[in-house]
Amino acid sequence: DKLCTCPSCCRRGTELVLHNGSCHYKKVGWKVQAPTSVIAWKFNCSDYSMRGNVHFVVLYQSFELLGDLEQFIIIYTFGTHTAKYTFYKFCGKTSFYTPGQHPNGIAVTLACLDPRTFSYVEIHIFENAVI
Repeated sequence: DKLCTCPSCCRRGTELVLHNGSCHYKKVGWKVQAPTSVIAWKFNCSDYSMRGNVHFVVLYQSFELLGDLEQFIIIYTFGTHTAKYTFYKFCGKTSFYTPGQHPNGIAVTLACLDPRTFSYVEIHIFENAVI
């Protein structure tokens, strides 16, 4: 019986479950172990605003890719190359990426997850975000 205790991504004491995710083409799927109740973040910087990205971060070992990464995904980096932004070759969407502030984690895009596995989602806006 695993419980989440990470204050930045979940509400204390919520149960961990497997959530399924993918882009809308379903070429590459993935699953992530995360709470049923999450706090997702919407940054107001130009990059995230243009992409409409609302996400939460999980530890890298909680994420599993279910497909051929090389065939369907392009990885973009800049600056320190800590952040690794993944884009699907077919649609240009980002459903997960390695955030620069949390290099041991994976940021998963809320809209790319099956909503039926969540009991509660709270969205926080991160003001003056800088990438």
